[in-house]
Amino acid sequence: MAGPLDIPKSDRDLERTAADKLLGPFQRLMKFEAAGGVLLIVCALGAMVWANSGYAASYTKLFYETTVRVGFGEWGLEKAFILWINDLLMAVFFLLVGLEIKREVLVGELKSPKKAALPIAAALGGMAVPGTVYALVNLGEDSIGGWGVPMATDIAFALGVLALVGSRVPVSVRIFLTSLAIVDDLGALLVIAIFYTESIGLDYLGKAGIVLAIMMVLNLMGVRRMVVYLLLGVVVWYLVLKSGVHATIAGVLVAMTIPARTRVDQARYSSFVGSMLERFNQDSKDGAKSWTTARQQSAVLAIEDAGHKVETPVRRLEHALIPWVAFAILPVFALANAGVSLSGGDAEAVEAVAGAGAETSVWASKALWGVVLGLLIGKPVGVFGFAFVAQKLGIGVLPEGANWRHVFGAAWLSAIGFTMALFIANLAFADASDLDAAKLGVLGASVIAGVVGLLILATGGKANTDSAAE
Repeated sequence: MAGPLDIPKSDRDLERTAADKLLGPFQRLMKFEAAGGVLLIVCALGAMVWANSGYAASYTKLFYETTVRVGFGEWGLEKAFILWINDLLMAVFFLLVGLEIKREVLVGELKSPKKAALPIAAALGGMAVPGTVYALVNLGEDSIGGWGVPMATDIAFALGVLALVGSRVPVSVRIFLTSLAIVDDLGALLVIAIFYTESIGLDYLGKAGIVLAIMMVLNLMGVRRMVVYLLLGVVVWYLVLKSGVHATIAGVLVAMTIPARTRVDQARYSSFVGSMLERFNQDSKDGAKSWTTARQQSAVLAIEDAGHKVETPVRRLEHALIPWVAFAILPVFALANAGVSLSGGDAEAVEAVAGAGAETSVWASKALWGVVLGLLIGKPVGVFGFAFVAQKLGIGVLPEGANWRHVFGAAWLSAIGFTMALFIANLAFADASDLDAAKLGVLGASVIAGVVGLLILATGGKANTDSAAE
């Protein structure tokens, strides 16, 4: 029996406007989970082709030699274009990461200690073992400072690949991988803040702390207007940048101040919406497509306002940021950072930004092999091994409906470092050739890890529908 929203296809087609038909394919693409990952791959490949073509000089000129100044007087900032991307745009990405961490801790998988134990253990293994593998390969070398590069997991890319498997794996595996990647991101943030910060300006850091305290007070007072938090967030970003701590950390700190409570409880919301729908239906005419009455318009606006109040600012901001991060910020980051010269060619511009120069041989650098082995051996072994031990010790439990093959496949997907690994590489290496080598290792290893993880999960048989249902 057809319900009120079960509109026949012919009627739906008649109701669609020309704009709906034109924008439909793009809207469907943006809802496809793997679309952001596909765009990342395209931008990364485009950067590689550009940097190794006859137009390589234009790539260097655009991202490394072009400077942009914002502000005025002593408040002004002048940076190379790539630094604006890595310091400012990526701060927005880390804001989204911070929001995800906060949500998972408050209401998600990380709220339950028993459920959180397995992904936390897996994430710890996925940080410790790859870092150790890298350090062993680069022992005694100047490039040993890049041990943090293979620790990172690209959550968006990993989940995008997992989406290609569809219903062949339980939903619980996606939750496990998401939780693992979020804990991994938190670990990466601590590594950046502690190990890749050269000097700290305590005066600026103190001022940033004062602004953050003001934001927390506003949160406690019930201020929910997002523009207030975002404007103060820009101030925090500037102060953290000037303090010497990497500016992207500001994104996570600001996320912690965003309100996470609703203004109305669920029972009141349900009751109110029910009464407004009853008011709307009182003036409805069967099959009519006429103008709504004043009472109906009032009911619709009231429901919209109630929906705004019942949704938390954390969730609302997260939803608003996801398309911008997935389809703009991360692709631009990939385009600016994945342009590695395979011949180990001229790196003068990179040296100018990084502050040093050395041999330009990409393939001879141990940084490349440390990253590759760290991601392709250290990451799967660390994630799977620590998860296995945690389960056998009774610390954690396997995701519902999942088996060890699923965990092993997820461990390989966690070896997709990409965005986070490229970001840490920019902080870790002063030597331009080691930086190029590490980037090349990240790109190559991430592709291999994604393919292996996809094959492991796709050939494991279809998941039980009961366990895979949301």
